[in-house]
Amino acid sequence: MKESGRKQGAPSPCAACKLLRRRCAEDCVFAPYFPADEPQKFANVHKVFGASNVNKMLQDLEAHQRGDAVSSMVYEANARVRDPVYGCVGAISCLQQQIDALQTQLALAQAEVVHLRVRQTTPFPNHWVRQGSPSSSGSPSSRVMGSQAKPIFDMDMVVDQPSLGETMWSC
Repeated sequence: MKESGRKQGAPSPCAACKLLRRRCAEDCVFAPYFPADEPQKFANVHKVFGASNVNKMLQDLEAHQRGDAVSSMVYEANARVRDPVYGCVGAISCLQQQIDALQTQLALAQAEVVHLRVRQTTPFPNHWVRQGSPSSSGSPSSRVMGSQAKPIFDMDMVVDQPSLGETMWSC
């Protein structure tokens, strides 16, 4: 029968006690969260927070809160191992940049859809558009203003999608 990740009679130390080279007591605060078969989990947490600090944090929490606290510490420790300067904040910042880039792409796509709908639904006679002018293939607003030298509003958009895609996943 197993209890706290250890066999009764033949105690197998948890990953924390094994790394710290100490005897794993029956009431070890680490044992339920750092099983012996996951040594890297505690090694990263120990490297970032220190065993004494983790022990104090877990002792200060109620038993039902400890699992979530350990999950948070493991996540932060793993992030710190990957990015020692920024840790989780670096990952969050990267995700925020991706969200911003995707929102920009979405806004441009929505604007293009509106532009194309206006272009399809607004009938303009051909005699309003000067043949051979740069605005003859332009937006509806440039067709209306076709007799003038320069349109007031030119809604034609050029979306530079490759540059958005290149920067979107670079972090």
